[in-house]
Order: sequence, then C-alpha cells, then structure tokens
Amino acid sequence: MGEGKDDTLLIRGWRNVREAGPRRLALTAVLIVIAVLIARFSWDIPAEFVPEDIRTEGAEHVDLKTPGTGDAERALYDLRSSLLAERIEQDDRITMVVYDDQTLIAARKRSPLDRGMLAEALRVIDQMEPKAIGIDILFDQPQDEDAELIETLRAMETPVSVGYANFATNENDIVYDQQVYLEEFLAQLEGSNARPASIRLDNTHGVTRRWPSIEPGLPPVLGRAMLADAGEEEKTFPGYEGTLRYRHPAFEGEPMYVTLQIDNFLDADLMAIPEVRAMLQEQIEGRYVLIGGDIIDYDRVQTTFSSVIGENPPGLRVHADMIAQMLDEDRRGRVADPTLWVMAMLVVVTAVLTGLLEWGSWRIYVLLVAQFATFIGVPFVMEWQGVDTLGVPAAGWLLGWIIAFSAVVSAARASGAVQRNFAQGALGKYLPREMAEEILEHPQLLSLHGEKKELYVLFSDLEGFTKMSHAIPPEMVAKLLNRYLDMLSDVVLEHGGVIDKFVGDAVVAFWGAPIARPDDGERAASCGYALWQAGEAFREEVAAMDPNLPKIGKTRVGLHFGEAVVGNFGGDNRIQYTALGDSMNTAARLEAANKALDSSVMASREFADRSGLDWWRPMGCVILRGRAKPVELMEPAPDFPKEDRDLLARAYKLAAVGNATAVDIVRDVISRHPADKALENLLYRIQNSGDGGAYVLG
Repeated sequence: MGEGKDDTLLIRGWRNVREAGPRRLALTAVLIVIAVLIARFSWDIPAEFVPEDIRTEGAEHVDLKTPGTGDAERALYDLRSSLLAERIEQDDRITMVVYDDQTLIAARKRSPLDRGMLAEALRVIDQMEPKAIGIDILFDQPQDEDAELIETLRAMETPVSVGYANFATNENDIVYDQQVYLEEFLAQLEGSNARPASIRLDNTHGVTRRWPSIEPGLPPVLGRAMLADAGEEEKTFPGYEGTLRYRHPAFEGEPMYVTLQIDNFLDADLMAIPEVRAMLQEQIEGRYVLIGGDIIDYDRVQTTFSSVIGENPPGLRVHADMIAQMLDEDRRGRVADPTLWVMAMLVVVTAVLTGLLEWGSWRIYVLLVAQFATFIGVPFVMEWQGVDTLGVPAAGWLLGWIIAFSAVVSAARASGAVQRNFAQGALGKYLPREMAEEILEHPQLLSLHGEKKELYVLFSDLEGFTKMSHAIPPEMVAKLLNRYLDMLSDVVLEHGGVIDKFVGDAVVAFWGAPIARPDDGERAASCGYALWQAGEAFREEVAAMDPNLPKIGKTRVGLHFGEAVVGNFGGDNRIQYTALGDSMNTAARLEAANKALDSSVMASREFADRSGLDWWRPMGCVILRGRAKPVELMEPAPDFPKEDRDLLARAYKLAAVGNATAVDIVRDVISRHPADKALENLLYRIQNSGDGGAYVLG
C-alpha cells in the first residue's frame, strides 16, 4: 500500500466522520476525551476529581478499585514483576532468626511470642558481632519476662531496631491501649543501643507492592534504621516510596536468606560445642539479622509474586527484601506525569488514525497486532530496565484505544449506512452477506475482467417442472417458480455460495470467487445435499397446496471442482458476473446424469476429495455425454454405514481392473439396502462397464 494511497484512505475516512452529523461528531469528541482520561488514569484518579468526603487530606491521587482497569492493571503489574524478577543465589548479607511453628510447640506458648527466649537469644547473637539487629515483634502487652528483655536490650553492644507501630497507621495490628504499653516499653530503652523502628508495610488493595509511605512522627522503617545504625545511612533511600523489588531464588526450594530457628541459640549444651557455635557465628557475623515470626497463617504478606507462584511469605521476609534492595542501591525511578500524558494521547491518536483507515488489507491486522503488543510490551520493557512501572497503564492504554477507535469507526460508517445497506441488499440477492460486505469494502474485486480460478461448482434442476408448466396457468407457474427459486437461493446464500444464474428452474452457483475461503469445499458439499432436501420440502408444500396440481419431480444436483474463468463479462453499460469453462459444463452433466443413475445428488471425485467431509460413497466410473475422459462418481450418503462405504470403495478398485469379485461385493451391500435404487444401478453399470471399469452413459 503506497504512501499516496494511505493519504487517500485517511482523507476518505475523515470525510466520512465529518459527514456523520454534528451530534455524532460531538459524541465522538466526548468519547475520545474519555479514552484519553482512561489511558492516563487507569490506576488511580486525581484528587480534584474525587468528592471531599472520600478524599484523604493532602493526597494527590485517590486509589480506587476502578472496575475493569484497576484490577487488570494490578494483575498485569504483578505478572511482569514476577516474570522479570532476578534469580539469585542465597543472599549472604542478611540472616533471619525466626520463631516457627516447631518453636511454639516446644515452648507451649503461641501468643505473644516468648520474650525470655528472645532475651537469651539476643545475648548470644550480640556476642557473634552482627552489623545490626532488627526485631519484627511488637511488645504491646506485658509479660513476666519484660524486665529481663529490657535489661538485655539496654546491655546490647550491637545496635538494635525494635518494632514500633501506632493505632493511626496500623489500626488492624494494634489498639490504643497496646500502643500506650508499647511506648512505655520503648521509653525504658532510651540511652541504649536499642531504638524504635516502624514495621509498617503498605498493603494497599491487599498486596504489598511498594515501600510504606513516610508518615510524620513515625520512626524510620525497620530496614532503614538498621542500615543507618550500621553506618550505611547513604544507602537508606531517604524519601523513597516506590516499588518493592522482589527476587526469586536461583534454585527451587532454596531459601532466599539464611533462616535459623531461634531455638538454636537457646541450647547451652549445643552452643558449648565449638564447631556448632562457629557454624552459627558464620551465619551471624557481619550480617544484618532480622528476628521475628515465620508462622503458618500468621503475619503472612501477599506480594507481587503471590498471584503467580502462590507464595505468601512472612512479613519478616519483606523487611529482608527491603534491606537487600537498599544494599543493592536499586532505587527505581518513576515515570513522570507529563510523560504518561504524552503516552496516553499518543495511544488515542494512534487509535483515531487506525480507525480512519479503510479495512481490507492484511497489513491492517498486522498493524493492530503490533499496536496491542506495544501497549502490553512497553511496561514489560520498562520493568526489565528497572523502571518503576507501578502506575504505568497497560490495560488503560488498551481500553482507551478501543474506545477511541470504536468512536471514530462508528462515526465514519454512520454517514454511509443507508447507502451501504441498499448496496448490500442488492448484492445480497446473489452473494453471501459477508462476501457482499467485502466487495463493498473493495469494489475492485468486481472490476471488468476475467481471471482463472479454481471453483466448486453446483448445478441443480427440478425434474418435470417444464412439463408441469404447460398444464397450469402462467400465474401459477410464476408463483411456484419464484417460491422454488427463493427456497434454493436461501440455501445457497446460507452456505456462502455465489448465485451465478437462474436458467428456468435450474440454479447455478459456485464457491471460490470472488473471495476464496478455506472451507469452500465443505460449504459447497453441504449446500448440494441441502438443496436436494429443500427440493423435497417444496414437493410436499406444492402437494399440500393443491392436490390437483401435477406432481413435481425431485431436485437433482451436480457438483464438480475445476478451473474456470470468472469475472464480469459484457460491457461498461451491461455486465454479468459469471463463470465460464469446462468445469461448469461438467457440473451440469453430472446433474443430468442423476436421472440415468437413479440418484439425486452426484459429485465428481475431484470435488469430494476437497470437501473435507467423510460422507461420500463411491458410485463407480462413467463417461458423461459429450466428454471423453471418465468421471469417478461420489454420492453424499451421511446415513450410509461406513463399513459399506469401504466395501463400495473396494469394489470400485476391483472393477477398474476387471475383477469379477466387484459384482459380488456390490450384491452383498445391496442385500442390506434392498430399497436403494442407486446401488442397483451401480451393479448394472459394473456388469456392463467397458475398459477401466467406466460405463458410457447414453
């Protein structure tokens, strides 16, 4: 498609939009504006667009579960986050010391976690010289061991970050009375190496995807506090509220971080063994140590991986991931608002220009696939490059594109709806509806020329109608003929055929032009059988209409596949779209042969082999009138047993070489179908066939 033609198509499409009328234009403009807004705000909505009663004071955007786009955007983000996550070997900078379910069983105490155990473990870990310790446990209610724990924390040489939360920011985890006790507990640690650190996580929409927001009055997040205490304050991501980076282990089943049961530090006999103590010290010394729970169904967190791999890690693991992200200095940059606006408008402009193009070329579909792949792929590429894609539309771009495209296409086509319906109705008298639509899109398909095509040809005729027409008034002849041709035309069009012509009561149709489809053979074969059934229904209808009318014979059908020259023939003022060639004559002779063959529908083997149907039974080989080359006959018989079809095929092969066994096989088949006149006829022809098993029809 050349550049000039593209310009013509765009101009023509824009002209159609302008001619759609002012109301349609106004509606189109509104839909395009909506498309831009959806393509920009598919994740969240600007605060100024939200009523004050549901808006958080000071918030720039309001996260709403927008039907369709919001959930889809989050699902797509989780998918790309999981698929593109780095796979690493075990991170040796961080160790997790955990209370697990076995610990609780052994301690015979589940909640709150035993603080005596914690105090004893802290004393041992402190001697192993970790970089910093973080405790993801809230001391929000009294226990008998509190005095011992406070004394231990105050004596720690290693800096310790103690978990803190308040009712204002963690209302699901703590009540006001618990907050009061927690603050009293932490106050007793002032002046020591232990200080509070926030263990708050952001689980907006039920999934922890980003770092918690920095709230005034809250101590720093646990991981930030630990790095600062260890002298790595420059890596603490000050002010960062972007996405959390999660990673996969390099090997299935291997934990991301060294995980030790807290029980390991409580067995004095075990710790007295130098090799055991040395092994534990190797896992602690110089590392960031996190202490907390890893308990089934308690303090589990949904991450971006949860919906993909089905794992909900403990909250302690998320704090470890935050520490690792800071140590790797993986501070992910967000896409600026102006850039998102530009991308949203670019998506909508692309949709508008695509909607103005005229459809019909395969290039349009390639363009569509490329555009949709781009909308989905760009966020994946950005995520792969380490960009924070939380908030980058993908579903929003797709939906915005669809809305804008639909609006433009609807407006462009509305202007020509009446003319199109008229033209389609006229073409629909001879062509299937979808083919008429295709020709309206591409009128050059019916240009004044002929071209060689491979066609499936159908020729039908009504037995005895000419004789009957001499015995009844002309008005009745016209009425019956129109009714008959209406019934047969409907059948042809329903099966996607092109009506070539009517010759009296005969119908000529073909498949394969002006548009060829992969299932043309199956459509043509099904149509041939359906035409015979429609003819039988017509006979019953006429008999019921007036018993005194002469009886009408059956409808005979001939089917053949072959080459023909098809196109518009005539002149500029009067043309006819038709097909010419030997294949048309062969189909007509097959139709006429039905009378001599005692059959109703007969096809050539060339036709049957390409139909894709398995209902054919071989009916011998004949030389048709006016033809020198024999034609192998195949008759549609959907209710005929397969084993008998196979026997007829064998008989045909034997007859072709003059083997008399063919006669016995056909007689055997006839014995099971004594009323089948076509089989009796086949037997006669085999017994009287010439060289090669072909029978010459008179």
